[in-house]
Amino acid sequence: MNLIDTHAHIDVAAFDADRSTVLEQCLRVGISHIVVPGIMANTWDKLRETCVSNPALYASFGLHPVYLEQHDPDDIDTLTAYVKRYRPIAVGEIGLDFYCQTLDQNRQRTLFEAQLAVAANAALPVLLHVRKSHDAVLACLRKTTVTGGICHAFNGSLQQAHQYIDLGFKLGFGGMLSFARSHKLHRLAQRLPLEAIVLETDAPDMAGTGHHGQRNSPEYLPEYLQALAKLRTEDISKIAAQTTANAEAVLDFSRTNT
Repeated sequence: MNLIDTHAHIDVAAFDADRSTVLEQCLRVGISHIVVPGIMANTWDKLRETCVSNPALYASFGLHPVYLEQHDPDDIDTLTAYVKRYRPIAVGEIGLDFYCQTLDQNRQRTLFEAQLAVAANAALPVLLHVRKSHDAVLACLRKTTVTGGICHAFNGSLQQAHQYIDLGFKLGFGGMLSFARSHKLHRLAQRLPLEAIVLETDAPDMAGTGHHGQRNSPEYLPEYLQALAKLRTEDISKIAAQTTANAEAVLDFSRTNT
């Protein structure tokens, strides 16, 4: 099977000791592309160098809302320059996180809207981080000319899911599908059109039930595919092919990863 992990932080220190081994295993299990989202400007150089070192990796640059206090005022200018120079596959990981109540929501919106403008000006999709903030994120998206992307680790309502779909977005599902207690996610995965779903790991976080309490890894993506297949009526090979096609519909993997 040809699979795409649309969200894995393979550049972080958790993979420094065995990154090459992990990526070799990914190839063996059929993972052809891995999207690597950025979180802070001071990590983008390492992220880019990591992606340049392996043709399966595709860089995305963004300022993660959870690290709001660590972003500098000049980071939007830096993002603009990186996007222009390196032409990443997307802008992200960006969005709004209202779950973390210590983070100023107005400052988050300002940062998010500025990054949406960078993406729109560059005609790039976005990779969204959304926690307890779907309506606010959707409102921001409707004010921009960004034409699509992926809502990572989707956990909103079915109605909100269709609003993202109408805006050209795919919805990311991963290891949380493998937990028996994930009833809401199971219902979503069953009721959404297959054409709206992409696979992801969010490695090294959000490991599935077989790796609970351990480092998550992109090599586990086939396990999360199996979890999705158990919830749906389609054959697993069809789900694999369609989720890959869905990722390719919003992300241009013909771009170089330099």
